[in-house]
Amino acid sequence: MADQLVPRDEIEAALQGHAADYAEIRMDDTATNRLVYRGRELEEIGRTLSFGGNARALVNGGWGFVSFNDPAGLRERVAEAVSQARSASGGGGERSRLAEVAPVTDIVPLYVRRDPRAIPLARKKELLDGYNDLMLSTAGVTSTNIVYSDAHKRVVFASSEGSYIEQERIDVVSRLAATARKNGDMQQSSMSLGALGDFTYIEEMEETARGLGRRAVELLSASYVKAGTYPVVLDPVLAGVFCHEAFGHLSESDHVYENERMKEIMVLGRRFGQPHLNIADGAAVPGLRGSYRYDDEGVPARKTDLIRDGILVGRLHSRETAGKMGEPLSGNARALDYRFPPIVRMTNTYIEPGTLDFEELIADIKEGVYARNWFGGTTSMEMFTFSAGEAYMIRDGKIAELLRPPKLTGNLFSTLLNIDALGNDMEVPSGDGEPRGWNQGGGCGKMGQMPLPVSNGSPHIRIQDCVVGER
Repeated sequence: MADQLVPRDEIEAALQGHAADYAEIRMDDTATNRLVYRGRELEEIGRTLSFGGNARALVNGGWGFVSFNDPAGLRERVAEAVSQARSASGGGGERSRLAEVAPVTDIVPLYVRRDPRAIPLARKKELLDGYNDLMLSTAGVTSTNIVYSDAHKRVVFASSEGSYIEQERIDVVSRLAATARKNGDMQQSSMSLGALGDFTYIEEMEETARGLGRRAVELLSASYVKAGTYPVVLDPVLAGVFCHEAFGHLSESDHVYENERMKEIMVLGRRFGQPHLNIADGAAVPGLRGSYRYDDEGVPARKTDLIRDGILVGRLHSRETAGKMGEPLSGNARALDYRFPPIVRMTNTYIEPGTLDFEELIADIKEGVYARNWFGGTTSMEMFTFSAGEAYMIRDGKIAELLRPPKLTGNLFSTLLNIDALGNDMEVPSGDGEPRGWNQGGGCGKMGQMPLPVSNGSPHIRIQDCVVGER
């Protein structure tokens, strides 16, 4: 592990005595197991190890960044980052602005429930072979895809301000997909799942695999929705993805600080939703894939209210953006690994629950759409287009026929205002126990850093007047 390769006193000594406003060293050591199937072919199976680190420095508002694989000569790496930072500053004497954070020394224990490291690779293959066979044994399924990985990462962080932090985590993630074909037509059903430090769900996916095979075949005989504007109910998975993709990225303060149009749009105090709408982000929520105790700048994790009672009240920050914008730290500076500097990223982003049962959400809908799961989508500023993984018509307050996956399109801000009801089927985790209403199968991408572990959560939500396209 990294601290065995480089003693703490050597790391801390390498940061001292430089002509810089700030300097830091971060190193990570990672072991990853990965299996990939395409149809009956096992395309990839194996274990990879990686170690690397970086030095980052700030001088007069300019940053320098150096990554390395050999931990020898740490002081020289820091000096190189300082030299780059001095060049980036342009010599104009700009004042460096970092929000203050108290130095901390901490060794964070590993969160683990069922450790995938205790499961032989052969056993993992045996389980996934079985799930692949279950999907392929469904009449009409012609191909499948499975991607599985578990990664154990240990990170060491130290700063010239006196912080020294060790953290480690185990990330388990999987995606299963079944494709069915008939008379030149093709439909796919897929599911992405994940967990922090817990292999348990991988051992319990038989019904998931069977259901994906059945659903892919059923979609071949499903009809398209007639394009139009409908009341739409989103399940927790799709609602959580909507919250993350359409709104969460706009809450990342680097987008706001660097874009004049976003400054005009994302004004704190502006009404974005009805009084029952509350959206938050926070790595302090325990036991999720976006959870940690400290971000990659050594800032403690916390909960950040983004929308409270329908009003925009906060956003996500690094130390630099919080310092420049004069706003509170949120603990959202994250880096994919040692090759990248930390940037502002989401962690666990969620819509807080309301009070209604599912039956109450759909009871008043004469004709609408119930959209589930997530297949893909794009966002551009405040405009979004998402494809559901599956959907059903709602007729006279009841779930009716299966639909082929439709597209949902709209303006984020009018859509947020149109969220008129929230289900009660979501819980914010407080410790052990299965998280209800959370999607942990995703990985977030930004500025070339992907897939970063995140989670998103939501209850079922109802949106009035949502544009639904047939394909």
